[in-house]
Order: sequence, then C-alpha cells, then structure tokens
Amino acid sequence: MTVDSRTPELADTDFVAMMNAADTCVLLHDAHTKEILWANPAACAMLGFGPGEIISPRAHHISSAAQQYDRVVARALLQEAVDRGAGRVEWRLRSKSGRVIPTDAFAIRVELARGPAVMVQYRDIEREHRTDSEQRLAEAYVETLTRHTSTVAFMLDAAGVILSATDTALGYLGFSGQHVSPGCHELASFAAIRVGGASATWRDVTHGADPILPVRLEIEQPGGQSVWLEGSVERLPQQPADVYLMILHDVSERVRDEALRELETRRENYLARYNAMGDMAMAIAHELGQPLAAARNFLAGVRARVEAVEAGDEQERQFRYGLDGASRQIDRAAAIVSTLRAFVGHLEHVEQLVDLNDIVRECLPFIRLRAEPAGVRLDLRLSAEPVRVRCERVLTGQVVLNLCFNAIEEMAACETPVRHVLLATERRADEGEGVGVLTVADRGRGLRRDPFTESFTGKAHGSGIGLALSHQIITRQYGRIWSEPRPDGGSVFGFALPAVPARVGETLSEGGRSLDTADRVRRPTVDLLGVHPECSDPSRRNSG
Repeated sequence: MTVDSRTPELADTDFVAMMNAADTCVLLHDAHTKEILWANPAACAMLGFGPGEIISPRAHHISSAAQQYDRVVARALLQEAVDRGAGRVEWRLRSKSGRVIPTDAFAIRVELARGPAVMVQYRDIEREHRTDSEQRLAEAYVETLTRHTSTVAFMLDAAGVILSATDTALGYLGFSGQHVSPGCHELASFAAIRVGGASATWRDVTHGADPILPVRLEIEQPGGQSVWLEGSVERLPQQPADVYLMILHDVSERVRDEALRELETRRENYLARYNAMGDMAMAIAHELGQPLAAARNFLAGVRARVEAVEAGDEQERQFRYGLDGASRQIDRAAAIVSTLRAFVGHLEHVEQLVDLNDIVRECLPFIRLRAEPAGVRLDLRLSAEPVRVRCERVLTGQVVLNLCFNAIEEMAACETPVRHVLLATERRADEGEGVGVLTVADRGRGLRRDPFTESFTGKAHGSGIGLALSHQIITRQYGRIWSEPRPDGGSVFGFALPAVPARVGETLSEGGRSLDTADRVRRPTVDLLGVHPECSDPSRRNSG
C-alpha cells in the first residue's frame, strides 16, 4: 500500500475501523454469485438486520417488492458494475420490518485478495424525496393561488421585467386566460408608475424601495378609461439577484370619486363666480342706465340746436353725421345693457315655459360681440315655429353662450379661410311630447373624447361655467347634452330639453313666462335702466 510520506502509515485494520464508523450504508457482494459478503454497521442499522443475519439474504431479498426492483434487475445492475467498473442507480431497499427506503446506490468493482467483488454504497434519500414532494406540493398550492386569488401581485427583477404574476394581475395587463412567458415583458410597457403623486421610472422605484416603497399604477384600458392600482414594492432579501415583490389593489373607484369631488368643488367655484358675475352685472347695468339716458338727452339738445343752423351748411351736415353715429352707439350700448339686465334681472333659478328661439335672440348680442373681433361669421337656422320647453331661462342661456363661445374660440384658433358657426333650433319627435333641440356646429379640429367627462378650466376669459356645469344644468332639467363629430369636419354640440305642447289661450311673454297659466313666476316690474327691454325710446322710461 502506497501512502503519502508526510502522513503516518495506516494499517489495514485502520481502514476497517473507518468503514465501520461511516454512516453510509455499504454492502460488499461477490462478483460471481452476487451474495452479500459483508455489511458495515450503518447498513445493518438501516436494514434492521444483525451482523450475522444480513449475510444470508441475497441482494433481491433486501430490495423493494416492486417489479423494477426484482432479483433479475438487481443482479444485472451488479453485473454492470463488474463489467464496466462502476454503476449508479436509484434503488429502493426493504428493511427487515418491511419499510421501503429510497436510496442512491453507487456500485463499484473492487479487487480483493480473494478475488473481484462489488461494493455498493447506499445513500438514504428518503428525506430528499420528502422535501421534493413537499416542494412540489407547495408549488402546486402557489400555482393554484396565483390562478384563483384576487390579489394583484408581481415579481419583478432589477430591470422591471415581470418574472411571475397572479392571474388577476395579468388580467389587468390584458393577458386574461393567456400563458405569459416569464422574463419577456416590462411592467412599464403596460402601466404608468407614480410615486408620491408624481410620475416615476422603474429605476426610481428600485432606488426608493429600501426595503418598501408605496406606488400607484395607471393602466389604460382599450376603451380609453384608466384603471388605478395602489400598493407597495418590497425588495426581497437574501436573493442571488435583486427581486422585487409588488402587491397592489384596485383603487379605481376611489380615484374616480376623488376626481368627481374635485369636479364638484370646481363646479361650486363656478357657481360662486357666476353669482359674483350676476351681482357685478346688476351693478353695472344700474350705474350705466342713468349716464346713457343723460347722454341721450344731451344729444337730443345738441340736435335741436343744430337744426337751427342754416340748412345745407357743411357744419350742420358734419354735426348731424356725428350725432347720428353717437346716437347709434348709445342705442347699441343700451340694447346690450338691457339684455344683460334681462339675464341677471332675477337671481332666483325659476323654471319657466320658454321658446328656445327667444333664448337665442337674448344671447345674440353677446355672441356677436365675441364672434366679430375673431372674424367668425355666425349663421342662424332657427325654427319657424316656437320651440317651447320648460327650463330655467337664465341658466339655459348661459349654456347657449358657453357652447357658442367654445365654437367661436375653436374657429378663431384654426387657420382656415372659412370661419362659420351655425346655431340652430328645432323640435324633434321623441317619446311623449318630443324635445326642443339646440345645436352649435363649427368647422374646427374636433374632439377625440367626450368633453362632458372633463372640466375645461384653463380659459383666461369666458363665462367660467364650463362644459361640465353645462351638463349639470341641462341634465338637472331632465334634458341631455352631447357632442359629436361633424360629417365634413369639426364638431356639433347640442342639448335637448323636454318640449311643452301649446295649450289654448296660453301665450309666451318676451321673458319666456306664461301669462295665462299657473306657471307664472314673479318677475321684477321695475326696469333698472328705466327702459323696456324691447324699446330704447327715452319717452317710455320708467320714472322709478
């Protein structure tokens, strides 16, 4: 026996002592007969035989009774080690008590003094099998949970690539019922990440997850509406590479409720602004009434003196031209202020019987004031018959103004030689008594989505009510408001209010109020300007 000269020489009995002390099961078989020649104490303990008992059975007597472990197979495996020098196989031993023990069997040919033999080392792998079985069961449980749980969970790597996800999470990304290969998709390709209310990248998330970071995802759905998910990202410890667990829950309803609350707050601000505008308009109308009347009187006096000048005099002609121009401007200012007074004459929101054509006529001075400087031509196509509806005249007029102002601003922003806005009214057959319809059509750029779900608040001028509040005003009156693309380009905005049939003996006044029915409403009888809305003649001025 050759040994390293630096180590003490070992005797043969020393190797026997080491083999007896080993915890690996070792059996020594005769190379020809395959009988068990020797077994170490570990083998005796595993199989439950005494040192003398274990030598008598043959190899197949200590093997499982299953067919793949019968005597012929056992002898063939031992012979393979004799012929090739070594062999390895998973083998099931059977102890004296009948317990089946899974083992990893390694057989090697050894040359003994008495002749060739096969030494088989059996390593007990029952615990490994049990661990593998438990792991497979755990994996099955996890797979079942990922398929049926409502939790939104993602496992991601350091680059934001999805390693695994629950079926619910994949459904939010549009993969419902589909197999998704791990490591092929980045989360940022499907969702916008927000941290602390601000847009963020996955790099920002990994830097902030120390170890947990609150996040929110916005996932746009095919219909255009977004789904909001909120939760946290956690960096998992003791991993060979950075792995992140993202647990989320759907907060779309909460986000939409918050948006609605914000919209309601804006609407309340609009209403407050509208009321302030009304107060201002009333004050301006009151203050301008007397100066306009006085200016008219002064002009009348100057005209009387000019008439005393010799006819045909050049100065007389120039005076008359200047006075006529001033009178026309004062008449125009009086008409505008009168219409303004009519809009804010009563601050109570009163439901009335109104002709939509009358509302349009009341709004025309304001619409033209906005259209003319912008180079927009206003075309009217009013119904030949009264379009009678029941509504709040003042607020409905504000909706008309808002739709027209938006159309004028849209046309003014377009570089087109044709700048037309068409304002039309009609009565349409519908359920019951039908509806009164008003539409405003432009030839602008159009809209890509329904504007009545948003609040247009970025204007520096305008009525300040906005389309969102216009929607509220119309729907509160059991009507509907809409927008749609114009067939040859641009948009059409319109609203419909329930129509009211004409009844015998019933008439509509200038203000839209029925004079002969119980629908009468209180209205101020004193004109703040001292001028009837349809007349600018100072002789008809009210003394109050």
